[in-house]
Amino acid sequence: MAFGRRRQAEEPAKGAEVTEEEAAEEAEEEAPAKADSADSSGGPWDSEDSFPELQRLDFGSLQVPVAPGLGFQVNFEATQVDEEGNPVDGRPVAVLVQYEESAMQLQAFAAPKRSGIWDDLRRETAKEIQEEAQGQIQEGEGPFGPELLAMVPQPLTEEVLAEMPDEFREQIPAEFVEQGWAPQIIRFLGVDGPRWFLHAVVQGAAIENEEQWQVLEDVLRGVVVVRGDAPMPPRDLLELQIPKEFSEGGEEEDEEAVETFDPFERGPEITEVR
Repeated sequence: MAFGRRRQAEEPAKGAEVTEEEAAEEAEEEAPAKADSADSSGGPWDSEDSFPELQRLDFGSLQVPVAPGLGFQVNFEATQVDEEGNPVDGRPVAVLVQYEESAMQLQAFAAPKRSGIWDDLRRETAKEIQEEAQGQIQEGEGPFGPELLAMVPQPLTEEVLAEMPDEFREQIPAEFVEQGWAPQIIRFLGVDGPRWFLHAVVQGAAIENEEQWQVLEDVLRGVVVVRGDAPMPPRDLLELQIPKEFSEGGEEEDEEAVETFDPFERGPEITEVR
């Protein structure tokens, strides 16, 4: 993957007095322009945009396209635990899209009206990976703008190995098992939208497999973010909900195109950035 540092646009100068027309132009310039953080030929989309009609699962703040071969899971954060520390209640915090040996975690956050948060969040993520996870990072330019590629050591304890599917465990080189860890490659992407920020974390074969990545990229381009009108502090997670298709009574004509998973089942371990 080729990387190149992207130059940041300069802040427009503000005069002491402006006409109504100038104010409108200034506001338009200060608002996070989609062309600066995403390919202008497609999404992700704001719910107020005119976006292509696709079959999508409604996760509340995220409407995610479906296609043959895709699996979906809702990851939860425990809000209540029992005496033994087991979660008994929780809130949905991320949508996990799975395709073959690849996974992409999606989260949407509130953002300031006139500026994005990806630049700051990207720097914080890189610092955390280097200082806390003892990993390595590479910053570059991707199809949605600036992104991070990280290599972090993943512990290979007996418990971790026991939970892995046989086909994955058999592919781990013996030297990694002996040393107790393996390098894990993670790709962080972000898109600043109007008063929202969409974060995508990719893991698995799609890091190097172009065919699998293209499927996930198409999903990301088709996502619709529903920000809502309620005021929210920047970086607050936009509320997620469980689609009706996940319930036993939910049936759609194209249901065969969607492989759904138990939303409370533990999914692949993907770094979560808050």
